[in-house]
Amino acid sequence: MERVSFYKEIKRNKRNSFFLISIVLIVLLALVYSIGFALGGDYLFFILIFGTIFSLIYVVAGYYKSADLAIASVGAKKADGMEFRLYHNLVEGLSLASGLPKPKLYVMDNPQINAFASGRDPQHAVICVTTGTLEKLSKQELEGVLAHEMSHVANYDIRFMTMTAVLVGMVSIIAQMFLRSLFWSSMGGGNNRNKNSAIFMIIGILLAIIAPILVILVQLAISRKREYAADSSAVKFMRTPTGLIGALKKIKNNSEMKVSGAVAPLFLAKPNRKKEFFQTHPSLEKRIAILERM
Repeated sequence: MERVSFYKEIKRNKRNSFFLISIVLIVLLALVYSIGFALGGDYLFFILIFGTIFSLIYVVAGYYKSADLAIASVGAKKADGMEFRLYHNLVEGLSLASGLPKPKLYVMDNPQINAFASGRDPQHAVICVTTGTLEKLSKQELEGVLAHEMSHVANYDIRFMTMTAVLVGMVSIIAQMFLRSLFWSSMGGGNNRNKNSAIFMIIGILLAIIAPILVILVQLAISRKREYAADSSAVKFMRTPTGLIGALKKIKNNSEMKVSGAVAPLFLAKPNRKKEFFQTHPSLEKRIAILERM
């Protein structure tokens, strides 16, 4: 079996993520270009100004409060240094290995094995684990889970996914505004258009319908790539994949695992009941297989 270098795996997944986000940019430009030709400059300016302002206010507010919102949504409490000494010790060791500041640590009361990281940058990062993670994993497995979450912090995944969310949001808002403007213009009788304008109108309508679906699928693909990258970075921090493999196998064997709420995409793992194409996380089987080759 061919061995996999975690350095090459990290580089490949980051390259794929930037390729996917380029697709979102291309779709956005194509949508704006088509709408511009179909409606004219004044309408395009209106759509861009209001769509951009709304998207930025919504996303920036969530970006700066991401950690607080994530912790509050799961009802987590701050991890006491005396009660959760091993938890603190392992994160301190990983902070030294990664060169990152120690994140704030939280615990959520849940018997399942899971964890997540949040925060706009390493200086404002938090890590939250379930009580089941602390109780059911060995020291090495727990360290593997924490290394994965520290990797999300080190790779600025929250910032990267926020940027993706901005682009996806802009595509959806512009598409909706375009389709609504067509509805109201048709109610008012509309204007006569030449052949070229009609062609771009048809293209604009098709893009406005298809683009939001396409960019959401791309966003899911980017999220999966970031999970692979975090797995590889965790191996770099620990110099062994054994702990994370053990933790993922225990999660895989937990058929009762449930993840719900707006923070579900942040978690270490999600149950893949649907096809991976429509999931934020790659299958546990694939993640384990790649880690076993490192």
